[in-house]
Amino acid sequence: MKRLMSLTILLALVFAFATGTNAQERYSRKEIKAHYNSSYNYEVQIMGVGQDGTKVMKVWGFGKRVEDAIIEAKMNAVASVIFKGIPGGYGAAATPAILTDPNAADKNAEYFNSFFSPGGKYLQFITMTTDGMPSGQDRLKVKKGFKVAIYAQVMYDALRKQLETDGIARRLDSGF
Repeated sequence: MKRLMSLTILLALVFAFATGTNAQERYSRKEIKAHYNSSYNYEVQIMGVGQDGTKVMKVWGFGKRVEDAIIEAKMNAVASVIFKGIPGGYGAAATPAILTDPNAADKNAEYFNSFFSPGGKYLQFITMTTDGMPSGQDRLKVKKGFKVAIYAQVMYDALRKQLETDGIARRLDSGF
């Protein structure tokens, strides 16, 4: 009986210690919310090689309505090409970001506020390849609205050229 009691206490201590160490590794709700609401948090998946100078990808967006989520997904597609690059996969190599300076968005905030405004210039560089409203796994109901995936083609070369012309990106032939 005494052995059983000491074994029970030992197991309880081990269990308490194990859950105590896991609690230290958890993030607060505020930290998690900041992570997911970050303007740099894009869900992008390359779907293959498009026509010359284009990138075909699946991009996710969030919104209270499906239409809002689609608009955000379009902006995320262009923003990921500009600021983060695109991971490789499906026969396509990884594509580096057009702007390599991590502070480029802040340094050119006025330009990008105008560029990504409703009906802004970013729309010239994206074509949706999704027909109609997304459905099934590409349209998920979440707590505060919808998470929607679209298939999009971004005109990478034309976007790079525009950013170079506007003085935002360095030309590739400008050297180091």
